Amino acid sequence: MTSPELAAHPLSQVARVLTWGALGLLAYGTASWVAAQPWFALHTIEVKTPVAHVTEAQIRLVAERQVRGTFFTVDLEHVRNSLEKLPWVREARVERRWPDTLVVSLTEHVPFARWNDDALVSETGEVFGAAVSTKLPRLVGPDGSSTEVVATYRRYQAALAPLGMTIDELRLSPRRAWRLRLDNGMQLALGRMQTDKRLARFVALYPRLFGRQPAKDRQVAAAPPVPLMVDLRYTDGFAVRMPNGVTPFKSSET
Repeated sequence: MTSPELAAHPLSQVARVLTWGALGLLAYGTASWVAAQPWFALHTIEVKTPVAHVTEAQIRLVAERQVRGTFFTVDLEHVRNSLEKLPWVREARVERRWPDTLVVSLTEHVPFARWNDDALVSETGEVFGAAVSTKLPRLVGPDGSSTEVVATYRRYQAALAPLGMTIDELRLSPRRAWRLRLDNGMQLALGRMQTDKRLARFVALYPRLFGRQPAKDRQVAAAPPVPLMVDLRYTDGFAVRMPNGVTPFKSSET
């Protein structure tokens, strides 16, 4: 037979477990109740980093609509995600500072060019939506090609630097063909193959065939005509369309 003392021992262990569990739940409930009291309400959002595009009104709107709870219960991840949905915000960090402040650190996008019809792109190829009044070059390409187009723009612009020309628009077609428009209105069709080699040939021959264009800050009475279109999609040369039927080259240079 089992003695009463042995039967009571496991029962006492269960009772202790239940007692400590009840005390833990009570402590948790008490702590949660205290943390939710208005004594710990958040009153301030402080932006720790300088910003150029994000406005105080936008940050205040996020505070009014998205910050819920007290110093202890506010969902920092939710606030961070809400801030990163603002135009120009690339990354946000949110921290608590006793007794009633959220400290926000924002990293803004730096626009490099316009992207397609309604967006901007950074120098690392990140596409984002925002409005900008500054004149920027325009890059056009299929979805997912922004990093490649930005890198190609940099490469082509460096190649054109000896001619003092600037790219206003660079396009990559869905068929992977490249075309660009320069700041003087000239268009270059590079096609899909050996585009760097074709552009280098154009840069090397342009001064001999057309003469150097005048610097933008100088007035030159007899500036050489600028081609409307240069088609570089040839193995050993290129085709030129000039304005108003002007002959592309002098006879001595052909």
